[in-house]
Amino acid sequence: MRAAVVVSGAMNQLKLVCQGVACDRGGRRVLNHVDFEVGSSEALIVQGPNGVGKSSLLRVIAGLVAKAHGSLELEGGMAERSVAEHSHYFGHLDALKPLQTVLENLSFWRNFFEPADFGDGKVRESMSEMEALETLGIAHTASLPAGYLSAGQRRRLSVARLLVVPRPIWLLDEPTSALDKASEEVLLGLIADHINAGGVVIAATHLPLNLPNTKFLNLSPVTTESEHMFAGEDLDDYFDEDEQDEG
Repeated sequence: MRAAVVVSGAMNQLKLVCQGVACDRGGRRVLNHVDFEVGSSEALIVQGPNGVGKSSLLRVIAGLVAKAHGSLELEGGMAERSVAEHSHYFGHLDALKPLQTVLENLSFWRNFFEPADFGDGKVRESMSEMEALETLGIAHTASLPAGYLSAGQRRRLSVARLLVVPRPIWLLDEPTSALDKASEEVLLGLIADHINAGGVVIAATHLPLNLPNTKFLNLSPVTTESEHMFAGEDLDDYFDEDEQDEG
């Protein structure tokens, strides 16, 4: 394993505080006045019907989508880094380079991301690329181009990215999608280990995950007419698009 990187800092607990966050997608308001707090060794499960903005909320936290208003503050983290720089985002897309080998893909992500501490002044020890692949049961694919992998194998390779660069906040969008039962159990075990080690998990899902120290955030559709950015137009296309996108 790679040696842990130690950084200076007080022995603090992490707390992510979301206040009044709103998000616009496809010309309409999909999130409005979202408030929650989640801290070290906790999981927040984001629930709600399709198209309600679960995926958008994760993307806002990850810094992939701009919020319309509101604040996201991380207490106890590395002051010089944003919330996004403390986070891993695990979305619907695998974001793999199909012509590179499995090992090359994982090495790229290891070198691309910087680790971040868990609020205690220390960065956790990470797995090597091969250890992560072995943990996910795909070490035998290490020399294969990623484009040769099945959907489930690609999903497991994406999970492996979480293990080679320690970051305290895991943002998981339907994390068990495309996984068989055995792989799902491995992933849920890794998520539970992350929580028990002081990590933070925010997961959007329709399925029960049975994680330790879980709290819930139930999102409702934004239906107030004044919240739409353009009135009088047919919004069915936008709703249909987001239902496929938001999951």
